[in-house]
Amino acid sequence: MSLRRISIITAAALLFCTVAVGVARAQGGRTVDDFSLKNSANAEVALRSYASSKAVVVVFVNPNCAFTRLYQARLSALSTQYGGRGIQFLFIEAPINLDASADAGAKATGIDLPLLSDEGQKVSSLLGATKTPEAVVLQPVGSGFAVRYKGAIDDNPQVEGDTKEHYLQQVLDNLLGGRPAGVPDKRAAGCLIKRN
Repeated sequence: MSLRRISIITAAALLFCTVAVGVARAQGGRTVDDFSLKNSANAEVALRSYASSKAVVVVFVNPNCAFTRLYQARLSALSTQYGGRGIQFLFIEAPINLDASADAGAKATGIDLPLLSDEGQKVSSLLGATKTPEAVVLQPVGSGFAVRYKGAIDDNPQVEGDTKEHYLQQVLDNLLGGRPAGVPDKRAAGCLIKRN
């Protein structure tokens, strides 16, 4: 076999592997097992209880984060709009990097979303969340859940009326339509999650 032929075969193999990895990422090649959270009544909420849902949207939020407050109405509307279509929303409160004086002023406004606690930040670490708000779309597959999307809710965290790309909504519409999620991730803008 000539050196040229070996080079062509090697290049073709590398190209094939690169394409295969890209397709696997776009189709959510990563899966997660069950995890549990606590609701405001200190009752356990397990991911496995949503195995019959079409998708589960896990959104990391914090009442002290200005970005979370800017997204509150949008997240509430998405939860209402897609809740009746078999999609479950889980809002997890994640700690953020703010000093105590900023915390005190922000707590007064709060947010009106049903918050779950992530003790020890196990779920935010498992799903790779780094900011609030940040969404992760999980779809039931076999005995686990495939990660179909991770990142920003849309392309304008500050002015809802100027939003041009609705990333989370597009992913949910694609999944409900039996299509691949589309874009696997978009960088979220928001407050950094504080790690213990």
